[in-house]
Amino acid sequence: MFTLAIVGRPNVGKSTLFNRLVGKRLALVDDQPGVTRDLREGEARLGDLRFTVIDTAGLEDARDDSLPARMRRLTERAVEMADICLFVVDARAGILPDDRVFAEILRRKNAHVILAANKAEGTAAEAGVLEAWELGLGEPLPLSAEHGEGLGDLFHVLTPLADAYAARAAAEEPEEPVTDLTVDAETDADLPAYRAPTPQRPLQVAVVGRPNAGKSTLINALIGEDRLLTGPEAGITRDAISVSFDWGGTPTRIFDTAGMRKKARVQDKVEKLSVADGLRAVKFAEVVVVLLDAAIPFEQQDLRIADLAEREGRAVVVAVNKWDAETDRQGKLRDLKEAFERLLPQLRGAPLVTVSALTGRGLDRLQDAVVKAHEVWNRRVPTARLNRWLADMTAAHPPPAPGGRRIRLRYMTQAKTRPPGFVVMCSHPDKLPASYTRYLVNGLRDDFDMPGTPIRLWMRSQSEQNPYKDRKKSTPSRLRKHLGKKPPGA
Repeated sequence: MFTLAIVGRPNVGKSTLFNRLVGKRLALVDDQPGVTRDLREGEARLGDLRFTVIDTAGLEDARDDSLPARMRRLTERAVEMADICLFVVDARAGILPDDRVFAEILRRKNAHVILAANKAEGTAAEAGVLEAWELGLGEPLPLSAEHGEGLGDLFHVLTPLADAYAARAAAEEPEEPVTDLTVDAETDADLPAYRAPTPQRPLQVAVVGRPNAGKSTLINALIGEDRLLTGPEAGITRDAISVSFDWGGTPTRIFDTAGMRKKARVQDKVEKLSVADGLRAVKFAEVVVVLLDAAIPFEQQDLRIADLAEREGRAVVVAVNKWDAETDRQGKLRDLKEAFERLLPQLRGAPLVTVSALTGRGLDRLQDAVVKAHEVWNRRVPTARLNRWLADMTAAHPPPAPGGRRIRLRYMTQAKTRPPGFVVMCSHPDKLPASYTRYLVNGLRDDFDMPGTPIRLWMRSQSEQNPYKDRKKSTPSRLRKHLGKKPPGA
């Protein structure tokens, strides 16, 4: 499978074409230029071709240490990594001086460059398509990413290149076949309930937090390369970017999300789209790392983000970044733990890890915390153990007796994992106070070693399981006939 990088000036339609090829609205799209800043990868389909497509930031003629210059360097790195480059120009705007500069750069950096003239629908773009010939990159392909026109011509251009890469991959393939020894736990009853991450189903981690907490810097430190755009400016990241890597032997897919500010402060349309994209990443993740700034931890927005992850049922790890700048670390750590227990009681026992994305300090502890949180999130408790535990809990602290009638907890089982969910069959579940439910949830955390993970506990009445309980008894028809007869001599 080959890699195709889409490059070009800002606002020529690269992200729209990317979304068209992957068949989903993964990349943020807006009329204003410069929305895309990071490299976003996706699995593309075009006819019977399958390949990896990379959406890049718009190329700008900047060479200092500014944000546009850093975006340009990241795009040039993607060009060097990709097998094929799709150079997109705006057919309606025509060829601009920057297009000529970048065409020359692509000739030097990549062997296979395909020229595409986007926004080519209608007669107004014909002059721009003809003008694209002067770039010296061969015949321009007229495209309309917005309307899906011209993708058939792109397929015919990519097919011979794809065949060449497939032949090369077959020649480099090892002689001995690689046997896949992974087994799906759902189809093998002898395997344990916990399913370890595999390359096919990696551990999904989302890093969330306020702007400028160091999320992109942390991910770059984890993967060991400058894959994501970073800098002192707040709010650099806009898309929820996913990166796949091997994290200490654990296949992992990690999501970098845009910084989430208070809702009242979010006015810009692109920022609203960025925050919505980050919220979707939280829903798709298995473990959410809430990244705090050591200088200003547990701000109101941090608490909202952590509470959101818990309500979505995700395993949560709290990481405090920029720890290298702290002087009184012992006192600061004590204050952090006290504030964590006081402000986030719903995440009692969740791991709190201090890290420095700049120096790499604490990254090994962060990995251990994430893997442990994922294992707890998938934990299953046998029904026999649960019911013995339930008997001990009710004996130590019986449920209340509203109106003099004792609420009886008769049976308990685990209904689901990810996160762990339990069902208790009892009498009068609507009269059981929330304090007693919290008592049981806290007991589950302590006795079955499930710290920090969200636990769902549902109370069910046994009458819900018996559809005939409240039905009135009816007299059999033969008996009704017999009772309906008048006695002899009446």
